[in-house]
Amino acid sequence: MASILDEYEDSLSRSAVLQPGCPNVAIPHSGYVNAQLEKEVPIFTKQRIDFTPSERITSLVVSCNQLCMSLGKDSLLRIDLGKASEPNHVELGRKDDAKVHKMFLDHTGSHLLIALSSTEVLYVNRNGQKVRPLARWKGQLVESVGWNKALGTESSTGPILVGTAQGQIFEAELSASEGGLFGPAPDLYFRPLYVLNEEGGPAPVCSLEAERGPDGRGFVIATTRQRLFQFIGRAAEGAEAQGFSGLFAAYTDHPPPFREFPSNLGYSELAFYTPKLRSAPRAFAWMMGDGVLYGSLDCGRPDSLLSEERVWEYPEGVGPGASPPLAIVLTQFHFLLLLADRVEAVCTLTGQVVLRDHFLEKFGPLKHMVKDSSTGQLWAYTERAVFRYHVQREARDVWRTYLDMNRFDLAKEYCRERPDCLDTVLAREADFCFRQHRYLESARCYALTQSYFEEIALKFLEARQEEALAEFLQRKLASLKPSERTQATLLTTWLTELYLSRLGALQGDPEALNLYRETRERFRAFLISPRHKEWLFASRASIHELLASHGDTEHMVYFAVIMQDYERVVAYHCQHEAYEEALDVLSRHRDPQLFYKFSPILIRHIPRQLVDAWIELGNRLDARQLIPALVNYSQGGETQQVSQAIRYMEFCVNVLGETEQAIHNYLLSLYARGQPASLLAYLEQAGASPHRVHYDLKYALRLCAEHGHHRACVHVYKVLELYEEAVDLALQVDVDLAKQCADLPEEDEELRKKLWLKIARHVVQEEEDVQTAMACLASCPLLKIEDVLPFFPDFVTIDHFKEAICSSLKAYNHHIQELQREMEEATASAQRIRRDLQELRGRYGTVEPQDKCATCDFPLLNRPFYLFLCGHMFHADCLLQAVRPGLPAYKQARLEELQRKLGAAPPPAKGSARAKEAEGGAAAGGPSREQLKADLDELVAAECVYCGELMIRSIDRPFIDPQRYEEEHLSWL
Repeated sequence: MASILDEYEDSLSRSAVLQPGCPNVAIPHSGYVNAQLEKEVPIFTKQRIDFTPSERITSLVVSCNQLCMSLGKDSLLRIDLGKASEPNHVELGRKDDAKVHKMFLDHTGSHLLIALSSTEVLYVNRNGQKVRPLARWKGQLVESVGWNKALGTESSTGPILVGTAQGQIFEAELSASEGGLFGPAPDLYFRPLYVLNEEGGPAPVCSLEAERGPDGRGFVIATTRQRLFQFIGRAAEGAEAQGFSGLFAAYTDHPPPFREFPSNLGYSELAFYTPKLRSAPRAFAWMMGDGVLYGSLDCGRPDSLLSEERVWEYPEGVGPGASPPLAIVLTQFHFLLLLADRVEAVCTLTGQVVLRDHFLEKFGPLKHMVKDSSTGQLWAYTERAVFRYHVQREARDVWRTYLDMNRFDLAKEYCRERPDCLDTVLAREADFCFRQHRYLESARCYALTQSYFEEIALKFLEARQEEALAEFLQRKLASLKPSERTQATLLTTWLTELYLSRLGALQGDPEALNLYRETRERFRAFLISPRHKEWLFASRASIHELLASHGDTEHMVYFAVIMQDYERVVAYHCQHEAYEEALDVLSRHRDPQLFYKFSPILIRHIPRQLVDAWIELGNRLDARQLIPALVNYSQGGETQQVSQAIRYMEFCVNVLGETEQAIHNYLLSLYARGQPASLLAYLEQAGASPHRVHYDLKYALRLCAEHGHHRACVHVYKVLELYEEAVDLALQVDVDLAKQCADLPEEDEELRKKLWLKIARHVVQEEEDVQTAMACLASCPLLKIEDVLPFFPDFVTIDHFKEAICSSLKAYNHHIQELQREMEEATASAQRIRRDLQELRGRYGTVEPQDKCATCDFPLLNRPFYLFLCGHMFHADCLLQAVRPGLPAYKQARLEELQRKLGAAPPPAKGSARAKEAEGGAAAGGPSREQLKADLDELVAAECVYCGELMIRSIDRPFIDPQRYEEEHLSWL
């Protein structure tokens, strides 16, 4: 047998194209280029399956990619469409004349029911080959089955509904377990629930659909030839096993709601559209005698599930008595009606027939049409052929239909992935809202389109809709890219102008107070919006100009704060003499540059508060840049003005530890003018070292002299080490102060004596007080009575100096005795030195044969050597190498020179005559060899290299030569 699935035989003759709403024409729109690069694929494409049945097809069902068809009266063909090359034949095993009346396949494709014309029902499971009769179902001609999508599985159907030709609705459940010979039957139970009636009595149950809504409610829709019944109810919690009995029990005393149409086909068919498997259905279509009733299903409505109902009446030649429709299937936006010779597709949105697909007569009349809900494929068949319809991109042009219906939300939903179409919908919606005078909604839509900006703005201006224009501009501003700076500047400026004009118009109207407040809040929200912050910052200068031109000072300050333009805020407060508010802004934002700029103004009005703010900021402020403000402020000379300046300068010096000379000089000037008592204390605290004071000594001296602060001048003289000037000035103030100054040059006795003589002369000549002069003489041990006598007048008798003269003589006598004692000690010391020298001449040392050099540890007697009194012994060359690094550079040069001369000198001659001759030649041409050796010994062997000063001086020398450190370091790695 050929494969069930094959390629199209002839795609041109066997395909039908559906384009609902309007043709496939690219609609150009501003901002987009809609070029159609490939041909649109038809929505409904028909394909004839390359399959020739061995017998005529009597029935066909498809579900979950499982296709089942009955051939003749005793053969069943099952095909898994995923494995179409492996069909499965099952024989029904019927020997009577019973025919297949209808077949029913559940949503899982596992449970197949075969209703026979003999009122018998057979059951075949997907995983089994055995056809099992349902004994409990015998005697019922089954017309419809309502599968349980909530509880049905591959092994069990769960509670299902069965409709019969006698109008009865039964509840049943099937199980796939087969068991042994005496195993359980597949039909677990079969019990009646309800009887559907028309005017003439019970009517066949043509269709049954059982569903569960998203809120947990269950509902059943059943149809007869003329009526559509609705059973709605909520099952008790945990009562799923009870099936549908509780749902139908609610309608025992009263009939369920129904829709009725008078015309009669003798049958009817109900189709549902479900977006996803196991979800609630969204739409329905009922094929009955008068036409097709279709609409939406709303599970939330309490009285009726059907909503947005419409009837599509059959066209001429279709209907009862003519060419009756045979079947109906429902897709998302269309229902397809099967006639004997064609298929007609009707758009559920417009009710227009969008497809008439005729079949060739050679295939015979069409029998039925079914839909596989899992794949969305549609299947139609005749007795000798099977056809399949593919549904592709059904919703691609639905947006146009919704657009023509002014259902813009749905139109936008179905063209969300196509920017050109979405722009068309938005533009149409904006125009529609504008015509309806819904200007704000229109502005929001226009802002999302690619329409010309100027055209839209002029429309709102002509309609005098400034509020809508502002909404349009604001949304356009939010959609700009960072690179579009010019456009953003224009929009922000325009928006500001609109808001300010609106506020100006409302401000003077007391009846529009609430509207004014609302507009003001919207304006402030616009200014503070994070989305607009970048654009507002870029155009802040023009916005400030606009605010100033409208005289809106309140929003000027508000906008300046938002832009963090605190300089403008402070300037505004200062212009309006709100100095404390200005200082509050400065203190909160702590910007040093703003303090430097506005301090000259604020200090004239709130000096104490400003200085407090300076002190609070501490070292964040540069005191040097605040000096101009303090200078201008303190020039008035008032005590309060000077005291505030002094308070801040003292904080800088004492707390912050400022060392800048300008600050200390300014503090000195403030002390000199306003607080002389603090001047000397400051100078004394600064110290007496000229290198450690931070003020300018010459400036301080001139400043103190100008204001007559002599003690301060004396202190400055002392720091400058001008002691004579200090003593001269101190004598004009206080003799004791002069005495203190005279004792300062401790290392220069001559100067001290000279200074004390100045003091003595002043005491004698100016004060003419002999006792004071004598006290002065006693205070300084450098002065003698003979130094002071010339200053006294001639009439002073010697009695005044008797004690001083006696003391001086005693001092001289004591000094002479001290000199004699020192001379005796010096004589004794010289004698001891001579004796030690005599003893040293006779000292000697003994060198043993086993003694070794202290440096190289080799026998000492092998080469010339040196022996020191400390006991250390060295080879001459070893000692030379050990001493050389520790010698100064000039001694090293001298050492090299001696070695060179010694090497060039002739060896000592043998014999006394030749020795004298050599000595004579050496005396004539230069130092002798012995003299050179003596000089060399004086450099090298002056002291032991281990015990002398050379070793002490080498204590800070590194163990490794710095030039060889890196090499030594690498050798250890």
